[in-house]
Amino acid sequence: MRKSAVLCGLGAYLPEKVVTNDDLAKIMDTTDEWISSRTGIRERRVVEPGVSTGDLAVHAGARALKSAGGEPADLVILATSTPDHPCPATAPFVAHRLGLVDTPAWDLSAVCSGFLYGLSAASSFITAGSARRVLLIGADAFSTILAPADRGTRPIFGDGAGAVVLRPGDPDEPGALGPSVLGSDGSLRELITVRAGGSREPLDPADPEQEGRYFTMRGRSVFRHAVARMTAATTEVRERAGWRPEDVDCLVAHQANRRILQAVAERLALPMERCALHLDRVGNTAAASIPLAMADAVADGRLKSGHRVLLTAYGGGATWGAAALSWPSITPQPA
Repeated sequence: MRKSAVLCGLGAYLPEKVVTNDDLAKIMDTTDEWISSRTGIRERRVVEPGVSTGDLAVHAGARALKSAGGEPADLVILATSTPDHPCPATAPFVAHRLGLVDTPAWDLSAVCSGFLYGLSAASSFITAGSARRVLLIGADAFSTILAPADRGTRPIFGDGAGAVVLRPGDPDEPGALGPSVLGSDGSLRELITVRAGGSREPLDPADPEQEGRYFTMRGRSVFRHAVARMTAATTEVRERAGWRPEDVDCLVAHQANRRILQAVAERLALPMERCALHLDRVGNTAAASIPLAMADAVADGRLKSGHRVLLTAYGGGATWGAAALSWPSITPQPA
């Protein structure tokens, strides 16, 4: 019988420090009204100095494993664009700290689409029989790559981590992953970028203010491409799953900003009441945003066992994706 990857554990973690819009207004030319009216974001969580993406990932990963019953994973994938170091990857040390000895582990970089890319990779390992229990973590500490006074990016992003555990199961059982779609367009690489610090443009130790060392984003172009790609990808997986718009119980989209979510929901003929939405309290948490949104939607009763769920994201690269999922009966470990 054909096997599917089945979601069986969910964990979330947010750093304790809260930065409100009023806090940002004290250090840059902005206001709470300006930020909240354009993004829907009121506050976000950020890491304290010395706390890394790997630290966030360990907390979320441990909670997901506990939610799944405590059995160890035999594969770890960490989706992130803010690794602890350029080299080595962060995932092996995360696996080590979780007690997953000799377990294969690697980083996956697809920016805000990273969780969906990881979900597809995890599903492939499980259905091929190459892994029996996969821990997939989406974690980012974007506050560490933002220019301190950039009012175009700093109000948008927050830090956090979310994780899921997947196992083999039947295609018809709650938690089974359905169709998925992934895509990329490298001609749009300049839309979302940290230009310096890689092999093409190394950091200059003599220039601490080197142009390109911080994250930049072309917001209007990102909005246009994100809405088009997320809508098309989500429509494709919905149709492949055999669902009509009215059959969808919840859309869990990457929490980029409220305007993007509203535009995508409108084009998918889904009312906002059926959309997971928590960016007002955490901001855009990049690769962590979908699992964090899932945990929040379970906590507020929006996601229940058997619900038909669509996931979608758009991120730097450009990358995008969507997936269908029937929601399992699980108790997530909250943030």
